[in-house]
Amino acid sequence: MLGRMETEEARRAAGAQYGVLTLAQARRCGMAEGEVRHLVRRGAWVRVHQGVFRIRELEDRSERGRLLSAVMAAQSALGPAAFASAETAARLWGLHGLPMWDGTVHMTLPATGTPYRIPGVRLYTWATEPKETVSRGRIRATRPGRTLRDVVLRVDRYTAVCLLDSALNQGLVRSGELSGLATANRARSGCRRSRPWWGLADGRAQSPLETRIRLVCADGGVPPDDLQHPFHDARGRLLAVGDLWWSDRRLLVEADGRAPHELPESLLRDRRRQNALELARPDVRIIRFTWADLACPNYILETVRGVGPDPNEPGSG
Repeated sequence: MLGRMETEEARRAAGAQYGVLTLAQARRCGMAEGEVRHLVRRGAWVRVHQGVFRIRELEDRSERGRLLSAVMAAQSALGPAAFASAETAARLWGLHGLPMWDGTVHMTLPATGTPYRIPGVRLYTWATEPKETVSRGRIRATRPGRTLRDVVLRVDRYTAVCLLDSALNQGLVRSGELSGLATANRARSGCRRSRPWWGLADGRAQSPLETRIRLVCADGGVPPDDLQHPFHDARGRLLAVGDLWWSDRRLLVEADGRAPHELPESLLRDRRRQNALELARPDVRIIRFTWADLACPNYILETVRGVGPDPNEPGSG
């Protein structure tokens, strides 16, 4: 049986590492290897990688909690030179636009000819400057700029621009930095394909759905004139801020997406805001597109084109 103090010391150490503990750390807490094997057989501990364990009692089953635990386990298995990168670093920074996480962890270990093969871990050997990484808590990851450099080389155009928009919107990078980041990617695989995408980023976009609708319309020759367009009543009071706006068409498009974490109250508030705008500004045509509409981009384009320019607008007709 384990001594109470030994067990508590190991649990405290794992608690500071998102429920993860290495065999070496367990030994430093006074535990024998046989005791660790006993806990694994009982199902109290789970072997994640060779010499790396997760304590079930300390598991955080949220997606964020599972991500942090998986990254900590991979980092512990790979050693002190390893750090999260690419899509995993993007998730750690809270960038929006990636598909649902499939459990894969992306790590960089700056060494050539590395022998590591770890299930569930995608390993890269990119040359990375120390200033391009940072420690957040116990986890090491690439900084936002370097994260974008790596991830845009691996994803499609729509996903890349969503991530760029998200990084700008959250203030993780500045628009003036993008050109330099794109240039720094020269000679890397995928740099030519992704080079034009950096110029499409717009930090005003507040969701991946907005970004994707904007790209569909721009590709179809009907780009919006403004994002997050303010509407005021006759007394100058702000009524609403619309997602995408076409001045000549008097058209407002709302990206009506519901994230899994979004509360019903916020949706109702959004509806009330839009209804108030419709009452106060009957000259404005409001259309809502959802994630389902992206499955048929032509529908989005035809709908926007179908709202003809207002003949009273300057330059129309």
